[in-house]
Amino acid sequence: MKDEKDDYLQFGDCPTLSEATLVLSFTGWMDGGSVSTGTVERLVDLLKARPIAEIDPEPFYIYNFPGPMEVASLFRPHVEIEDGVMKDISMPSSTFYCHEPAKLVLFVGKEPNLRWRTFGDCVLRLAARVGVRRILFVGSFGGSVPHTREPRMFISASDAETMAEMEPFGVRRSDYQGPGSFTSYLTSRAPAAGLKMASLVAEIPGYLQGANPLCIEAVTRRLAKILKLPLKLDSLRNASTEWELQITSVIENDNDLAEKVHQLEKEYDNDLLKLGSEEN
Repeated sequence: MKDEKDDYLQFGDCPTLSEATLVLSFTGWMDGGSVSTGTVERLVDLLKARPIAEIDPEPFYIYNFPGPMEVASLFRPHVEIEDGVMKDISMPSSTFYCHEPAKLVLFVGKEPNLRWRTFGDCVLRLAARVGVRRILFVGSFGGSVPHTREPRMFISASDAETMAEMEPFGVRRSDYQGPGSFTSYLTSRAPAAGLKMASLVAEIPGYLQGANPLCIEAVTRRLAKILKLPLKLDSLRNASTEWELQITSVIENDNDLAEKVHQLEKEYDNDLLKLGSEEN
């Protein structure tokens, strides 16, 4: 009897690799500053990675959520109507891409609202089909890092060995109790599937809204080192520099916010000094 989830995971021209890495990104939870999806989308573009599979969105997302409009609007698809004519509707998508020379699979999607187990089955089935042995999730959350400093990177992992492998890249171990994400659920399932998994989560400025090019660039550089990708990231550097100058100009005209940023910079630098003394 055919399993229904066989219909949800739709394969294209799917390669067979060995000891590959799958990098996950999701919109929504833990995509502050668009750092999760922004980082992986940049890798897809820079590597010219090709699509190899997708997950059918229909069983996994809520479109009509009851409640106030500002809440319900978070779940509804984005539409574009021009001069009265329907131009576009953006339904959720979950797509796997592949860059075979680096033995790398990249995923850009929306965190599922429903049926986490079945969605997880699809991810794990793709991993088994391609030859993935390691899964990395890249995400972010708003914290006390000022926009003038590198985001802090925190790690949680499925096992101690993976934790040790990531620590040379300047990450800190997570200590957290609270609402969980789909990637936390997937991490709990990874060992039984014969996989290692780690979440690399950046702490970014909590006082800013919208896409954060500086943090996207910083996380992309860190991920490129972990994956040993010889990428030219000049375009990201130019975009992040321009963005930082714009943000700094706005903050300089707000005395209260400027003082807050100055205090965050002081706390950030003191934290680095304390961390350095503990390591020595």
